Amino acid sequence: MKIYLAIDIGASSGRHIAGWMEKGEIKTEELYRFPNGVTERDGHLTWDIDALLFHVKRGIALAKEKYLRIESLSVDTWGVDYVLMKGDEEVRPCYAYRDGRTEAGIPKVHEKLPFSELYRRTGIQFQPFNTVYQLCADKEAGRLEGVTDFLMIPEYLMYKLCGVKSHEYTNATTGGMVSAETGEYDPAIIEALGLPKQLFCKLQQPGTVIGEYEGIQVVLCATHDTGSAVEGIPMDEDAPYISSGTWSLLGVKTAKPITNEASMLANWSNEGGVGYNRYQKNIMGMWLVNRLRAELCPDKAWGEITAEAQASPFEETVDANAPCFLAPESMKAAFDAALPVKPRTVGDYFRCAYRSLALSYMNAIQELQHNTGRHYDRIYIVGGGAKNAFLNELTEKATGKTVIALPIEATAIGNLKIQMNVK
Repeated sequence: MKIYLAIDIGASSGRHIAGWMEKGEIKTEELYRFPNGVTERDGHLTWDIDALLFHVKRGIALAKEKYLRIESLSVDTWGVDYVLMKGDEEVRPCYAYRDGRTEAGIPKVHEKLPFSELYRRTGIQFQPFNTVYQLCADKEAGRLEGVTDFLMIPEYLMYKLCGVKSHEYTNATTGGMVSAETGEYDPAIIEALGLPKQLFCKLQQPGTVIGEYEGIQVVLCATHDTGSAVEGIPMDEDAPYISSGTWSLLGVKTAKPITNEASMLANWSNEGGVGYNRYQKNIMGMWLVNRLRAELCPDKAWGEITAEAQASPFEETVDANAPCFLAPESMKAAFDAALPVKPRTVGDYFRCAYRSLALSYMNAIQELQHNTGRHYDRIYIVGGGAKNAFLNELTEKATGKTVIALPIEATAIGNLKIQMNVK
């Protein structure tokens, strides 16, 4: 039996999951789980890349203790963030996407390259934390001087394992600099923004073997976690999906990018998939309820929280995607400021959050049907949010679609599936 190892790291935790084929199905076993999160440094939000690497290696060591032989491993994480390199030395700190350092520079980027032109070329939705804006902020701050490489977070971690610097396609597309036509970095964007050309290498596809770590092949999966998650969804149709984690990634597979004006105005994205395009939208996810819990009731079990939300009579909602919810000092205060009627109980806050998320899914599904010219009957939900029966019920009611909730490790399964298909 061949054993493969998926290292799946999200914004709040990471996990090492072993996988193997058994009677035609991928079976999995979680071997190691570790915490992750942003840390504040000098007024900025950053990632502790040393801690991430420590946990990556520790989990691999534990996997090797259990299994005599591991065929291969791969790492996936969230998108857009990266580590700058000067040869083999990191340029620190490694900024997190929720940091506000790009805000002042975005108008300067659009003066050189209007967003309409960026979208026409890349099909990537506007987010203030897109890699293109982060790199331009680094350029303004002088952080690109002497830099030889920038590696997306999973590619950085795999470089530290096997010594090979790689640039995986699905993750690169999240940053807003990859041509929707060619699938490579767009030289016109790089030139217009005055970014160092040597940073933008030829992109590699999922399934590429890049090196070895302690006798284990290191393989590129779809290193953007949503790319792997979509690969891990067991569906026989091209139905909409929601990868529900810190963010909700709602989309559908398409043969080619859709970069028309309607898509741009509705802020839809076209990100790389494994042989297809992912037409999707980043919308708010479990970040809302995770932060409310941390602030209001950190010791309360999710089942109890959900029961209180179901029992609450509170009917007010907020725009879940409003900027005020992106990184507030107090999530409770953000809700209070956005609501004409203030919640009175913990259940009120959570009911408001869950209903607001369901409404944001409804709006996104309506846009999706309009922009693709297709009607969909079902929605597949994977990730942590798929375990929330109350939110699934609200989503079904709001959208009028049948919700198929799959509380599986879809990202890890997709990661493993790509490794298993390496010839």
